[in-house]
Amino acid sequence: MAGPALPIATITRVALLATITGFLPRTATASAQKSAPNTIPFVGCPADGQMGPIAAPTTAGAIPKISAPASTQLAWYVSPHLAVLAPRGWHCFGLYGSNGNQIIVTPEPHDADDLFGPSAGLKGPAVQLAAVSGGTSGRFDVARTIARIFPAYQWFTRQVAQEGIEHSADFPTGPYPTDILTVRSNTEVEFTTPANKNGLGTVSRLRRNQDPINGLAILFPQQEMNLVEVFVRLPPNMAQLAPVIIAKVENGDL
Repeated sequence: MAGPALPIATITRVALLATITGFLPRTATASAQKSAPNTIPFVGCPADGQMGPIAAPTTAGAIPKISAPASTQLAWYVSPHLAVLAPRGWHCFGLYGSNGNQIIVTPEPHDADDLFGPSAGLKGPAVQLAAVSGGTSGRFDVARTIARIFPAYQWFTRQVAQEGIEHSADFPTGPYPTDILTVRSNTEVEFTTPANKNGLGTVSRLRRNQDPINGLAILFPQQEMNLVEVFVRLPPNMAQLAPVIIAKVENGDL
C-alpha cells in the first residue's frame, strides 16, 4: 500500500551522483588505503511514495569496493533512487516524494506504513541517506539545515522564511548546543549528535537513544540548493564502520 507522499521533486540516483561528482571534493580516507579493496554484496531495496510502490532493483550498477576488514561486514543497499553502505544482513526500504528521496537500512524490516505511521521514528541502529530538493517543497528542510550549519547561505533561509508558509521561528539559527561539528568547507559539515541528545542527528527518522548519531551534510548551491545528508547510528561493536559509510557518501558514491 502506498504511504502518504513525502512533502519533494524526485532526484534520481544518477542525477544526484552527477551533481556530487561535479561539486563535491573527493577525499580518500586513510582507512580506505589500508588494504586492497574487495567487492561487497548488493541488496535491492523496494520503495514507496508519491506515485506508489516501486519494486527493488535487481541490478546494482557499479558496486563500490571496500578494504578489509570493513568489506566483510558491509553490503551495498540500492533503492530505485539512492544507494548506501550499511551492515550486512540488515533490511532496507526507500521513500520518495516531491521533497526528495531517502533510503533507510535497519536490522529489522520496515515499510511505508510504519515509517509514516503515528509511532514513526527509528529508536535503534539505522543508516539513513537523504537527498533533499532545495527547489521544491524540500526547501523548508534545506533552509532549516542551512540555518544551523551553513552560515554562508543564510540568505536562502531568510528567503524561504519570507514566503510566510512557515513561521520564522521554525528556522532557528546556530548549531545545536551539544552537537560536535567538523566544518570541512562552507558547504560540507560532519557532525555527531551525542547519546540521548537532540541535534542534527535527530532531524531525521532516527530518535535519540543511548548511542550517538554520526553524519554528514553536503549542500549544493549551484544545484538549486539540493542537500545530501547521511545519518549513521550503529551498535557499539560496529562503531568502526561509521566512518567508512560516511566516507562513501562524501566521495559521491550514491
